[in-house]
Amino acid sequence: MRSSLPGPAVAPVVTVDGPSGAGKGLLSATLARRTGWHLLDSGALYRLLGLCAAAEGVALDDDTALGALAARLAVRFVPGRDGIEIDPAGLPAGFPAGEPLLAELRSERAGRLASEIAARPAVRRALLALQRGYRRPPGLIADGRDMGTVVFPEAAVKFFLTASAEERARRRRRQLLGRGENVKISNLLRDIESRDRRDRERALSPLVPAAGAVRIDSTGRTPPAVAAEAWAALRARGLVSG
Repeated sequence: MRSSLPGPAVAPVVTVDGPSGAGKGLLSATLARRTGWHLLDSGALYRLLGLCAAAEGVALDDDTALGALAARLAVRFVPGRDGIEIDPAGLPAGFPAGEPLLAELRSERAGRLASEIAARPAVRRALLALQRGYRRPPGLIADGRDMGTVVFPEAAVKFFLTASAEERARRRRRQLLGRGENVKISNLLRDIESRDRRDRERALSPLVPAAGAVRIDSTGRTPPAVAAEAWAALRARGLVSG
């Protein structure tokens, strides 16, 4: 798969940044489907790297080992539910594949690991070139936390999607209940607030709105309403019609 990963090219980029649970993934997938552009879910790369590190017993502060793991990853994203293909050649021996891996990527554990390793400069350097490599015609929708500030600062349109911590905890609990996991909302809220704090306060690539970003608060709003606002912003900038 590695040889067929997207290569660099001049193509428009739309970035969707924001905290965990704000709805970035759904909005990004919706925009990718409607535009026919490619999709990058950068959070999935960090989650996958964290899980690989845990599987191989790599310490989360071992920059050299984490960088080597990151260099092996080969992932393709397809707009839609669980639209991700992972080359097993880049994974630890015996690592789960298919639906078990996709389920693990959505877990709270994967989210915590991702948040911890995302603060490591070596990890961000290792993943930077990989993320930029997804840019190719006709365009790219890039979902993450520093897409508009660091990875694609020249993006044509930058969105910053947010929602209250309480709203994001409720959404996460609904997702977990749907998978048969009964988690206290107080615990989820504590984890979300802790993750937000780490993301905002890290020295490298902190979670902040990019200059000129279109800010959308999804609290109490439906995904179609959020997507409609984002689409209107793209249309106003001449990137889409209709």
